[in-house]
Amino acid sequence: MGASGPGMKKITVVSPCFNEEDNVEICARTVREIFERDLPGYIREHVFIDNASTDRTVEILRAMAAADPAIRVVVNARNFGVFRSTFNGLRHATGDAILVMLPVDLQDPPELLPEFVSLWEQGYEVVAGARSTREETFALRTARKIFYRIVNALSDFEISPDVGEFQLIDRKALDAVLAHNDHYPYIRGIIASVGFRRIIVPYTWRARKRGVSKHNLLMLIDQAMNAIFSFTRAPMRFCTFAGIGISALCILFSVFSVLAYFLGSTLVPRGTTTIIVSLFFLSGIQLFFIGMLGEYITSIHAQVRGGPMVIEKERINIAAEGEGPSRPVDPFASDIRPERGRA
Repeated sequence: MGASGPGMKKITVVSPCFNEEDNVEICARTVREIFERDLPGYIREHVFIDNASTDRTVEILRAMAAADPAIRVVVNARNFGVFRSTFNGLRHATGDAILVMLPVDLQDPPELLPEFVSLWEQGYEVVAGARSTREETFALRTARKIFYRIVNALSDFEISPDVGEFQLIDRKALDAVLAHNDHYPYIRGIIASVGFRRIIVPYTWRARKRGVSKHNLLMLIDQAMNAIFSFTRAPMRFCTFAGIGISALCILFSVFSVLAYFLGSTLVPRGTTTIIVSLFFLSGIQLFFIGMLGEYITSIHAQVRGGPMVIEKERINIAAEGEGPSRPVDPFASDIRPERGRA
């Protein structure tokens, strides 16, 4: 890790993982080499958050943490998703600056970390990486562009296109982020909403070389909907204006139909087909609006129910005051405390 001394600043790197036995060791070694080569004057802290992996990932993480005290590990009781898991990992970050998310597949290049740190030292509280070039399919690139345009059009603040969680943020920015009590945190949106002085660094998002991506289409859609419904009231406003517009059109059509009847005009269609089409159209609109309302109610329900965002099964090299370097936790306690009799 390199020698530490008074006045040295600490940089924390947070890496979520799930069934990544082929990648976690390479990720840790790559980060360590970058610190030794390019950031010798900084203290390294690397926090791995495991989402209840079923392969050898946790076993490898334990061995890594035993050999390197700069590596901290949190093992979740089950898979809580990448955003909840990462947000909880940020709570364990103790650095002066924090790399919010470095996935262990290294599709986001850790080689940019020295440049991020340099910009942070120049006074930027948020140094955001932007995936200006993506080694992915044209369809996915197009879908992402459409998504960001929708979010920015509906939000009260701007989320820069192609900016993800690969961002180095100052401690005070992290404190502002962690002040959010959100059951399903959209981290990049929260970072954008808190403000602070920011600079964007473009980079190429590389294709995964080892293992299988855990982000399928349904997960991406879920994340996109979470972003839209978490940071804007526009969907409900759209429902309101659309309802007013459809009602006005129906009233105008009714008036026109009555006038046409008395004038003997045949311009207005009559019959069962017209009625059926109108009913199905209005029913579809109603179901769409009810579904949109349901998204908000579901989110409110989950928030009101409370409970822990993540239940931790084990912590390694993460100790509270007066405790040892590793402490399993009681998964049913709201305030996590050490379990007696275990190392």
